[in-house]
Amino acid sequence: MEKVFQYLPQDFVNFILVALFSLLIGLAQRRMNLGKESDTTVFGTDRTFTFIGILGFVLYILDPADYSLFTGGGLVLGLLLATNYYAKQIKHNVYGVTKIIIALITYCIAPVVYTQPSWLYITLVVTVLLLTEMKDTLTGIAERMKGDEMVTVAKFLAISGIILPMLPDKNIINGISLTPYTIWFATVVVSGISYLSYILRKYVFRESGIMVSGILGGLYSSTATISVLAGKCKTAPANELNEYVSAMLMAVSMMFVRFLILIFIFSREAFASVYPYLLVMSISTIAVSLYIHFRWEKKKISLSDENDDTSNPLEFKVALIFATLFVVFTILTHYTLLYAGNAGLNILSFFAGLSDITPFILNLLGNNDIGSDVVVTCSMQAMVSNILVNMLYAFFFSGRRKEMRKILFIAFSTVIAVNILVLAISYLL
Repeated sequence: MEKVFQYLPQDFVNFILVALFSLLIGLAQRRMNLGKESDTTVFGTDRTFTFIGILGFVLYILDPADYSLFTGGGLVLGLLLATNYYAKQIKHNVYGVTKIIIALITYCIAPVVYTQPSWLYITLVVTVLLLTEMKDTLTGIAERMKGDEMVTVAKFLAISGIILPMLPDKNIINGISLTPYTIWFATVVVSGISYLSYILRKYVFRESGIMVSGILGGLYSSTATISVLAGKCKTAPANELNEYVSAMLMAVSMMFVRFLILIFIFSREAFASVYPYLLVMSISTIAVSLYIHFRWEKKKISLSDENDDTSNPLEFKVALIFATLFVVFTILTHYTLLYAGNAGLNILSFFAGLSDITPFILNLLGNNDIGSDVVVTCSMQAMVSNILVNMLYAFFFSGRRKEMRKILFIAFSTVIAVNILVLAISYLL
């Protein structure tokens, strides 16, 4: 495409882009106006916004030195928009300045196309189109928000953008690579991924089926998700239990994806070594889950907010527990490596699976004294151990129902066996 543009005048290419972007914005406005505003109150749609963009283009190229024409045209446009808003407010009792802001953005497309890289002005147009189309969605999300949800967002911005840069990056204990900055950085990254999954589960896929709940919950915490799903199995009809087991395995598969993301963020070297194994482990778990999902008769099951026990990942208690575990595993890893070497670290990795394995794996990634092959092996061993613990959680929290006992143990045992096989291959390679 860029080679084709080389044979065309740059002004012509920019004009086409400005006119096209303006038309797309205008069409989005027309679509939003259908059946909502009368002809007497509507400001303008496709042609109006296209002409506004073309007007900005013409005035911009006619005076590229001091932009007096473009500035004057913007003032005139702003005056016309203000007059239109005043008339709608007085005569028709219609409020709202969204279209006025979008019209001014459309007027400014020409200088953005001329002065900024293509990714920026395309991102600008895409953002305008998405926000226009998502009006009803955003309204619904705002209506479903709890009173303290924006406080939670403010907390995340505070811990990531204010507290984190202020923390010192000096070792707390001599000889151990543990600083306030690394502890908090790990907490912020893990909380950010978990919070994104929490938002998607709570507001975007609110009435989703149980499989989607397992997928999103696995990105949040596979152990917490499996515990919640297992608890619901106590009262679920017998013909729905297989679907719950399938969702639990989906949560396990997303655990591997979550660690792929975390390992990529904290250590590219370890990621290059571990990603083939984690991909195989995730895909094999998904395959077992889908087999159960399609093999047995089931009904669509949804989890509503009323019975969703997933806590907010940015709660102070959750962050404090993670930070404490991170410190504990850092100290344990250091002294285990010092006195027992890699063999002791391998044993510790299996015990780490009995609790939250995220602090243990992140600590391995941040320790420069541990080779990438040891990081890969210990991480996979901790994951296998954690899957075994999750299977026991699923069994006991479900009330040990006989109807799901067989399929639960067969499904999880299959996943564990495949993962042990992958782990053995990693030893050989």
